[in-house]
Amino acid sequence: METRGFTGLMLVLASFGVAAPALTDNASAETIVRKSTSTFVIGGHSAKDLDGELERKGPHTSGSGLRHPGATRIRFGGTMDYLRRPGHCSIGNVKVTVSIKIIVPSWKNRSKADPELGLIWDTLSADINRHEARHAEIAVQHARDLDEKLKALPSASSCEALQQTVSELTDQVTREHDADQIRFDRIEAVNFNNRIMRLLTYRYHKTQKP
Repeated sequence: METRGFTGLMLVLASFGVAAPALTDNASAETIVRKSTSTFVIGGHSAKDLDGELERKGPHTSGSGLRHPGATRIRFGGTMDYLRRPGHCSIGNVKVTVSIKIIVPSWKNRSKADPELGLIWDTLSADINRHEARHAEIAVQHARDLDEKLKALPSASSCEALQQTVSELTDQVTREHDADQIRFDRIEAVNFNNRIMRLLTYRYHKTQKP
């Protein structure tokens, strides 16, 4: 699955007064998480430049085909053993994996930016990173959930019947995962402007303290 970041930077930049038209870790002993982060470099010296660069260079998403300021690409996998005995079949070893690739922007001209534009970029960049990190957390939560539910499955009269149960359970957890990711994106989109303005105000006041 591929989940997306958010758009609408120009509105926020204009509202703030700027002129504008990999590492591997284990989630648990059972669930294996492979997580990496990559960046795409953008240039520009104004809010308009930044918005244009993000539109041209941001990662594509499979759902909309559009480019976004950030993206999280998620793939579930794993292996499982079936223990066949006369008259019944049960689950043996289970290994659930989730591979996560986070893609976020890096502004090469940040060090040359004026204080106001630099503040805005730092705020937006931090929010993009937080947003994509939350997509990763949601994926890990569902991978753990799948791991636990697979191990809790009772034995069946045959391995064919148990395989069907496993397939149905996997589909169910995948649907729940996708729904949670979509729900998160919708909430983030609704609150985007208010959240960014609040963060900008907070960061601005911090810079004014002696």
